[in-house]
Amino acid sequence: MILLTKIDGEKIVINADEIETVEIGHNSVVSLRSGRKYIVRESYEVITQLVIDFKKKCQLKLDSVETSGKQA
Repeated sequence: MILLTKIDGEKIVINADEIETVEIGHNSVVSLRSGRKYIVRESYEVITQLVIDFKKKCQLKLDSVETSGKQA
């Protein structure tokens, strides 16, 4: 999940795995697999980095679970 800011200033949490596209412009348009679209203030570079960071955290947690299970 990533935290973004809609153009009206409202914060929104989006499931990073559901992002299909990010349209580049003054404001970014995030399109989800469901067809919903959100106009957000963050640039596509920021959104991309947030998704990468989220995926890294998920992988670290998965690696941690797998490692702790092998030491039993």
